[in-house]
Amino acid sequence: MTAMKHQKPENMGRLVRYFKRFENVRLLVVGDVMLDHYIWGRVDRISPEAPVPVVAVSNESIHLGGAANVAQNVVSLGGKVELCGVIGRDDFGGRILRELKRLKIRTEGIIPDGDRPTTKKTRVIAHNQQVVRFDREQRQAVSEKIRNAILEFVGRRIRRVDGLVISDYAKGVISADLMRTLIGLAHQNGVRIIVDPKVSHIPFYKGVHVITPNTVEAFGAAGMGHGSHGSEEDLIKAGRILLERLGCQAVLITRGEHGMSLFENNGTVTHIPTVAREVYDVTGAGDTVIATMAMGLCAGAPMRDAAILANYAAGIVVGIVGTATVPREQLTHFLRGRAPS
Repeated sequence: MTAMKHQKPENMGRLVRYFKRFENVRLLVVGDVMLDHYIWGRVDRISPEAPVPVVAVSNESIHLGGAANVAQNVVSLGGKVELCGVIGRDDFGGRILRELKRLKIRTEGIIPDGDRPTTKKTRVIAHNQQVVRFDREQRQAVSEKIRNAILEFVGRRIRRVDGLVISDYAKGVISADLMRTLIGLAHQNGVRIIVDPKVSHIPFYKGVHVITPNTVEAFGAAGMGHGSHGSEEDLIKAGRILLERLGCQAVLITRGEHGMSLFENNGTVTHIPTVAREVYDVTGAGDTVIATMAMGLCAGAPMRDAAILANYAAGIVVGIVGTATVPREQLTHFLRGRAPS
């Protein structure tokens, strides 16, 4: 068995230089656009009607989720972004459009579909812990008309971007036919394609440059039933199976409190330890990882340095309860604060 290489102390100055180039990067994000709705409160008693907690609601908040949160992360990190996805012709879809416009993210690629609702996840949070989540969604594949509209938009825009990010939440946008055409367009135009995957769609991603599964997704996609409890040997096996199966340049497996593991097609396996001081909520962390990884690669960073940047960004966002993004200034300060004096 080949042992996993551990990350050497990185040159923070080099990372900061890559980060400064983010303002010149333009990405196109395609995927499942959604809203993350939070109901915040406290629990002081159990209901007399059933053995469930009674949440006294104090406030509510709504944030961009899924592919829209990836796009928001790109903007927060200082890059330029275009977003392509599907919303319903409803109030929640209108909320997404207004928020995107507020962030100065162009909405030409957002396609309304009167036959499906806007995807919305509602989480009830009490004392910084999630009590329950309920989803408003329709998961069947979008119509051929909608798929063709997505491809037409991407075909017009792809020559203007440095990278294509696929945010796949299995809500109906990403299909085998769509991915086959998107991968072809990316290769024809010399554009990197980076995917935040879903296990059931793993065969769709053959030929992409990078995928960023979490541990459970990686084991599931590799056909290994270990969940998050596999050994280091199992992890290495899963990473290599995915590399070979998809023919990609790299697989970045996010491992929660254990950091990340980067598998490159040159045989190198690098473990990147977590930098998170505290983990309150992993909601949206995958969106931050893929946005930062894509930005790093398109800013000229080698695969390992791009993964390290993504690790630092994720280390910040998991310390915030609820869907969050990492402001450019905060990540710069975080990196500089870790530079040797």
